[in-house]
Amino acid sequence: MRRLKTSEFPQRHGGPVGRPQRLADEVYDAILGQLMSLKIPPGGAINIDDLAREFGVSQTPIREALGHLEAYGLVTKIQFIGYTAAPQLKKVQLDELCELRLRLEPYLAGKAAEVIDDQGVVLLENDANDMITPTFDDGGASYGQFVRQDAALHDRIAAAAGNGLMRETLSKLHVHFYLFRLPHHPRVTAEALEEHNEIIQGIAARDRKAAEDAMRRHIEKVWERFGSLLDQE
Repeated sequence: MRRLKTSEFPQRHGGPVGRPQRLADEVYDAILGQLMSLKIPPGGAINIDDLAREFGVSQTPIREALGHLEAYGLVTKIQFIGYTAAPQLKKVQLDELCELRLRLEPYLAGKAAEVIDDQGVVLLENDANDMITPTFDDGGASYGQFVRQDAALHDRIAAAAGNGLMRETLSKLHVHFYLFRLPHHPRVTAEALEEHNEIIQGIAARDRKAAEDAMRRHIEKVWERFGSLLDQE
């Protein structure tokens, strides 16, 4: 197996360009990419020895990365057996997740539009501008990066609204990690980028209704996109 090179891993959002990542972060990114792209399938066994050989590293950073992924609910550790990839969302779970998001996130976007300052708008715009378009031909690395960036953008909007409990509730759901493990298609990410811009435009204009409506449309379209992909299974 070939040794994984630092240049093959996505840079963490917001980090200095070209700055080498810690080994554990690189391994985390690689495993996350394999989970997101379904190279490691839902419910599939994760062999630490195999990953260590594939990446050319010891077991230590593999175990550390898997521990972080377990905290996000993406992998499960079974005593005496080892790690397995978490199951995929079912249609009923997708419906429940999107229903909850529709109750919380439009309100948070609207509230953010009312209270955000100029620096907060700049940070949101930078987040949106920094989001990549995944290539889907790199083993899942760029797709994993997109997912992290998407989650960070939504979290920044929730933070800007100033409701810590709502933000924490969404954060604990790990919404984006679960959604983007569903069968994916390039239009899922391309359309999301356009919808994010509409949300940020509403927030930047301090237009509560525009921000709420844009976020509501975005979540409804996410629901439709992923729901249609599940229906095709």
